[in-house]
Parts: sequence; C-alpha cells; structure tokens
Amino acid sequence: MMRLLFALFFAVSYTVAAQTTPTPQVPHKMAFAGITLTIRDDARREIQKDVDALTQSPRHHNIKVERAKTYFPIIEKIFAEENVPDDFKYLALQESALIADAVSVSNAVGFWQFKDFTAMEMGLRVDKQIDERMNIASSSRAAARYFKKNNAYFNNWIYALQAYQMGAGAVMRSEKDSQPGARSMEITSKTYWYVKKYLAHKVAFEDMVKGDGQIKAMTYESQNKKSLSDFAREVSIDEEELKLYNKWTKSGDIPSDRTYVIVIPVKGNTGEIRLPDNTITSKAGETAKNSTSVSAQKESRRKVNGIPVIEARQGEGATQLAARAGVAVGTFVKWNDLENSGTLTAGQTYLLGKKRARADKAYHTVVAGDNLWSVSQQYGVQIKKLKRYNRIESDRDVKPGMTLWLSARKPKDGDKVPADTRPIEIDKSQTFAWGVDPNEGKTQVPIVTTTTPVTVVTMPTPATTPASVTAVPPPADSVSETLADTVETAAEAIDSAKVLLPERIEVSAPVDSAAVKPVVTEPIMVITVPDTHIVQPKETLYAIARQYNIGVMDLVNLNNLNLQESIKPGMVLRLKETAPAVENTPAPAIPERVETTNKPVTEVIHEVKATDTLYGIARKYGVTIKELTEWNNKKDFSLSVGEKLRIQQK
Repeated sequence: MMRLLFALFFAVSYTVAAQTTPTPQVPHKMAFAGITLTIRDDARREIQKDVDALTQSPRHHNIKVERAKTYFPIIEKIFAEENVPDDFKYLALQESALIADAVSVSNAVGFWQFKDFTAMEMGLRVDKQIDERMNIASSSRAAARYFKKNNAYFNNWIYALQAYQMGAGAVMRSEKDSQPGARSMEITSKTYWYVKKYLAHKVAFEDMVKGDGQIKAMTYESQNKKSLSDFAREVSIDEEELKLYNKWTKSGDIPSDRTYVIVIPVKGNTGEIRLPDNTITSKAGETAKNSTSVSAQKESRRKVNGIPVIEARQGEGATQLAARAGVAVGTFVKWNDLENSGTLTAGQTYLLGKKRARADKAYHTVVAGDNLWSVSQQYGVQIKKLKRYNRIESDRDVKPGMTLWLSARKPKDGDKVPADTRPIEIDKSQTFAWGVDPNEGKTQVPIVTTTTPVTVVTMPTPATTPASVTAVPPPADSVSETLADTVETAAEAIDSAKVLLPERIEVSAPVDSAAVKPVVTEPIMVITVPDTHIVQPKETLYAIARQYNIGVMDLVNLNNLNLQESIKPGMVLRLKETAPAVENTPAPAIPERVETTNKPVTEVIHEVKATDTLYGIARKYGVTIKELTEWNNKKDFSLSVGEKLRIQQK
C-alpha cells in the first residue's frame, strides 16, 4: 500500500513539474548562421506544432537533452575547426536524435544519417569491420565538410542546410534566387519543410542544452592496432560502457590503417583519466571545455593552412618545444616570428613550417586581444601579407570588430563586413504586420512575346548527393547520389540570360514571311561571355554560372576546382575552353559525368589489384559506387584481389 501511494505521489509530482515547465515559443525573429530570420505567422504556426510535439513528453525530451550535452562539445569543437556555424549541431538531433546506430528506411546510418556511398565520398570508412558514420567525431567532421561543400555553391547557409537533404542541384532547380551573402531572410509557409523542421529543433533544444551533462565525453586519437577491451583496461573504465559509445568498430578492434577517434565516457566526478601514453590526464569536470584530448606523440600531425602545428605546455620555452618537435630552435623561432626563445604561452598553437602567403580562409573578424601576430599564427599566413592585404601598418590599426582579409587585397571600399563574419543582434521588440503576405501588392511583370526564333541550349548543373533522406513527409524527390548531371529546363536557361518569353513556345511549319506582320518587341539582351572572370568578394560559383549562363560544373571542370574549398576574391576563372589556363586554382575535383543517349554503351572489365578500393575504381572510370555495386550484384563494399568488375561506359 505504501509503495502504491509513493508511486502515485511521484507520478503526480512529475506531472505537475512537467506542466510547470513552459513550452518554448517560436519567436518572430531568430538567428541562424549569421542570418536574421523573420518568421511569418503562417510558418510560425507550423514550426510551433513541431516544437510542441518535440517537447510534449518531458521524459523523452530530457533524454535527448542529455545526449546533446554529452556530444555537443565534440561537435562544437570540430565545427569551429572546420569554420562551420555552430547552429548546425541541432541538425544531428533532427537526423538521428544523436543515436549512434540509428538507421532510416532509406538505409542512412549514424549520427548524421549518411548513406554509405556519400559517407565514403566524404572520407569515412564503411565496411564490415568499421562504420565511421557511427563515430561522433569522424561523422561530424564529414558533415561539416559536406555543409561547406554545399555552401560553396550558394554562399548562404540556409540553402546549404536545405541541400543536405535534397542535394545542391535540386535546390538550384527549386530556388530561383539563392540570395548569396544574405544577412536577413524570411521564413514563410512556402519555405522548404526540412528547413522549418530544423528551426523547430533549434527552438525546442537551444535553451535546454546549456551546461554540463550527466555524462561527459573525452576523445582520444589512436593510430595503433588495439582492442576496446585492452583500451578499457588502460584507461580504467568499464568495457561495456566504452563499447556503448564506440559502436563504429563492429568487432571491438581498432585497426591501424588510419587515425581513429575513441570516445571515452566520463560519469560525474570520477577523478582523473590517464590516457595510454601516460602523458595526458584530464579531470572529468574539465572535459566539457576540452572535449578532444590528443596524444602528445601525435599532436604535431594537426595542421593549420597545411602547416603542422604543436601546442605549448605550461612553463615550456621555445628551446624545449623545438626539441620536443624535433626541429632546430632557431628555425622554430623564425617560423613563428618570435623575438627570443623565452617562455611560450601555454595552450598557444605554434607552427612547424613556413607561413604561407595566403590563408585557406577569406576573412577574420577581430576580437578583443587579437593582434597581427595572433591572427598570423591562427591562420598560418605571413604578417607582412596581412598588412598588405588590409592596407595597414601596425597593430595600432587592428580594432575589435573589424574584418581582416586573409587571402586577397581588400578593395578600397571593402570595409563592409562580408557574410558570415559579423555577429547579429535581433531587436525582438520591433513590431510590424507579421501576418501580411510579403508578396502582396507586388506588380506582376508582363510576359513579352516575340516572333524571333530562340535556340535554347541546356547546360548541366551540379546535383550533389544529399547526405540523408529523412523518412518525414513530404518525401524528398529522388536525386542523384553523386556529382551527376542535371539539366536546366528551357525556362531556367532563358531566365538566366535575362530574357522573358511565354511559358509555352509552339513551333510550326515555315510560313511565308511576307504574309505575316512581325510583332514589334523590345530588343532581346544578348550576353557576351568573356574569356575569364575575376572573382569578387561574396561571389559564389552558382552566381557566376548564372551571370554567364553556363553550368556550375562547367566552371568546376574548366578551372580544375576542388569543391571542398571555396573560391576566393581575386581568383581568375576561365569561362571558355579557349581561354588560357590560370594558376590560382586548388587541386582538381571529380569530373562531372555527362549522360548522353547518342553514344553506344561499352563494357570494360577491371581486375581488382591489392591497392584498389571501390571508391578509387569509381573515380577512375567516372562512374558512381552505386552503379558499380548494381552492375556487379555486390552486397557490400569489400573487394578481392583478382576479382573482375564489369563497368559500363558511354
């Protein structure tokens, strides 16, 4: 009887407590990735329904909150290293609820719901022994690079978010105006459902995931072959608990073919965790701030702008650090622009190579405490180049809030802060007619007809693989799973050339021109495409392609661009085959495959060698991994030496 009364009292108390916690409300304005979003009433009602559904069960909501508190510090650190907005971390809750082995109906797996072929294209290992989609660190880094790859097309993180689900090519076809560099946007009922679903998750969890969780996570980089059982004994934690957080190794064994990140769960105040090399210890209470611990033997493998780096320890001077890194102290001092070999700053990153003339990032927003040397160290770029690029003489010219250019000379009128670098402030007290349709009252542009014959040339546009297809209605369109071709419609090609024509063009048999009186129309604008184009600040590949009415992948292939890296101001892009080659582009990207129907299909037999991978073979023949598996009836991605693979080529 007493047990029954106690259970009843507990249930009532829990219910009352749950009811007293207010449901988060969708604001009229919110921030996302440096963009101020104005949320219209129609969209706000839709998003609020999702927020209510996410929070209606306090128990399930709190379980997700605790997972977020455990994993978010790792994701935040990786996103900061990859220069991806912190807001994207909430997408992991939407995709998988931060469940490592979550599987969708379309066989997308892991924290970020990657399909196998997309995961491998992003550098993850997926086979019978290892599936890095279930590794929080590895998969988060792959997701960050996928976001950046999509943002290279749009220079707009909202459309990069949308492309994560439907692919960049599909976004280009569905969104006629991608608003590159936008600092403000409107969310309406017409906004793509996936974006609104994301905003619901951000609202539902943003205020709840602050502070430490019950379980904190450390990460350790391993390059030696070992088992999780042995590792658990080395760090003195429960083996089953360790395996629970490292489901990515299916057999429990860690290979030595590359660096793998082991997640170490730490509950409460368990004291110090001593890592296997006996050089690093960390208190459980500190892991939320420093979620990634790196072995001292391997820390020099980190790179900034392609330059190896190392962090100074407490009380360490240049002489001791240089000896630890295995370089001459004089050379080390020169590489880092140091005045002497005295005590270094603990935790500061120091370079183990010459600084570059350009950084791999375009801009840096100065914060309090920054100076030319600290920025130079952070991005691995020469101080004299920073001065030249920004037209400044000394540290006196460096002010908090200003934008430093890192890879090109700032224009004389370039004091305006570029997109994604300024913090934004939202005035929530501002009021206006939220329910008004933003398109109401706009005049419609009349259609101008012409009898002039028009030849429409279709150009390919990129269709990057959506990382996942979430089984939430409405279903996503079927999209290509690699950088396959998509063809713009005639209306899109005409629109990009700034020509207005009727929606439907009927072509009939030739008629006597003397019997027909031509309709007087305004002249059609003809765009002359130059040989080259100089990239301006804030420009994207997509915007440049539309400007000259050519395909994005044509630009990529003409200039051997790497889609993992964004274009930079000052770069010279070829627009024609006849234009001279330029020497300012990164490594070649995967060439686009063009599907044609007028070429015969031939079959090639490839004999597998010891060094072959399915991904490498696909790249060699310009096909996709999915096609290889279908043509050869393969159930997984394993290969055998001497195995013969059938490959169809056009």
